Amino acid sequence: MRTVAAVLALATLALWLLDVFRQLQLGVADSGLAFYAVAGVAGVAAAVAVARQPGREQMGLVIAGWLVLSVLDDLSVDWPVSRTATTVWMLAHGLAPAAYGWMVLAYPSGRIRARSERALVGLAAAFGLVWMGAPLLFFHPGGCAACAPRVSSLLYTGTTFDYLPVGQASWAAFIALGVWFCALLVRRLRAAPPGARATLLPLGLAVFFAAAEFIAQRVVWLGGWPGPLPALDWIDRANALILPLAIFAGLAAIRSRRGPLGDLVVELGRARPGEVRGALAHTLGDPTLELALWLPDQRAFVDEAGDPVGTTAVGDGRALTVIGPPGDPLAALIHDDRLLGQRSLLEAAGSAGRLALENTRLQAELRVQLAELRASRSRIVEAGDAERRRLERDLHDGAQQRLLALGLALQLLRDGSGDHELLVQAEAELQTALRELRDLARGIHPTILSEQGLVPAVRSLGDRAPVPVRVVGDEERYPVAIETALYFVVAEALANVAKHAAAQTAVVSFARENGRLRVEVTDDGRGGAVARAGGGLQGLADRVAAAGGTFAIASEPGTGTTLQVEVPCES
Repeated sequence: MRTVAAVLALATLALWLLDVFRQLQLGVADSGLAFYAVAGVAGVAAAVAVARQPGREQMGLVIAGWLVLSVLDDLSVDWPVSRTATTVWMLAHGLAPAAYGWMVLAYPSGRIRARSERALVGLAAAFGLVWMGAPLLFFHPGGCAACAPRVSSLLYTGTTFDYLPVGQASWAAFIALGVWFCALLVRRLRAAPPGARATLLPLGLAVFFAAAEFIAQRVVWLGGWPGPLPALDWIDRANALILPLAIFAGLAAIRSRRGPLGDLVVELGRARPGEVRGALAHTLGDPTLELALWLPDQRAFVDEAGDPVGTTAVGDGRALTVIGPPGDPLAALIHDDRLLGQRSLLEAAGSAGRLALENTRLQAELRVQLAELRASRSRIVEAGDAERRRLERDLHDGAQQRLLALGLALQLLRDGSGDHELLVQAEAELQTALRELRDLARGIHPTILSEQGLVPAVRSLGDRAPVPVRVVGDEERYPVAIETALYFVVAEALANVAKHAAAQTAVVSFARENGRLRVEVTDDGRGGAVARAGGGLQGLADRVAAAGGTFAIASEPGTGTTLQVEVPCES
């Protein structure tokens, strides 16, 4: 967009110089032509200067567009007998007030934020088209050699009438719009944060002066007082130069504000945790400024308290400035969009406070980790309570009932009322109870895991799974805590495959590298698995986190699921 703005500005400069050359060629140039040429060059330079500012490319386009309209507003002088030039001139002349209002009210972001401001620009465009619509359709010079323009437009209908009342009504409407515009301008300056006034005040004063001249000119037209018109024409020409000078004054004011950054460094050096945002807000002059700190491990922004901060949609009238490289930023500032004109100052403030921001980010990261630890502990306690309830239920409903039945059978045998069939039944109950107890004990801690290690225990899991499971890995021993944690992770993962994945096969692989043990459980099922609070996958993540490891899941719908776990394993 910056390149487009520069090309448009250079094209405007070429048109402006062509305009000057054409007036010299026709001999219609007056003493104000040199002033007009300087104003054009200054306007193009201001558009390019604004477009070069990061985040203000759109504003550069708006300024360049207004300059193009200003050049087209002179076509009737350059080509007085061209109907095409006359048509374009009338349209440009009618839309010029709306374009000027759009440029001013959109500064510095390039977007009009308030509904009342958009309404003003829309009404100005509508009244401008009505104002010049009558000449477009009904103007014919007849035998008037001194009339301007000297020919009809391409839209001329072949009939004419006295459309002076239309012009008078339009002038009255423009007077009301001019007063409204001034009121909006004052409101913008009063509502702007202190840091934005350095950019807006020079332009606001220049525009207020231009708006007063605009209103006065139409009052004179409406009243039929020709006396003040020459002076107002010169003021109108001066406005063409005052506007770009005001833009340059605003840019210079931004540069002058870099001096307080030295004080910011000192203030941030004394800032306690939680005070960095306030120091930045004070220096930049925006009490609404929000500080978002980037956590690389989580790939997310948080505030100083460690709470998540949304940066994808910052809201109407707000803007985002990232501090540091886009791929790995240090922080981001969410601020009033009227500070976009001071992006260089925002970035300089972020660089000046880099050390304080680093410390604040580390503190926020610790708070996030502490919150995650507390949540993980809570989930582990809840999972432990649920597991104890499950064991109690299994014992009560399974082995306990079997043993009670066995005890009753033995009592009957002792009383001499039993027979061979009762002995067979008692033996069956005993074998069933033993089998259930073995299964229960295996679920708590399988014997094969203690005696042979992780990989053989996982192979045993695969042998009993309803889905064919291939296990890849060396049969070496790992620390007991690591083996136990990973065994239950794999067991839960394979249980999920059997219950939810609708898979045909699964693969469990083990690889040890650089002091870390990586385990992957992959299936060819339906995919779409998501770790939800209170779900089995969240429990796996908590178990891995408790072992100091990392847990990741890739499960696009229709492509199967891959769980990847890495834990420290030095010996």
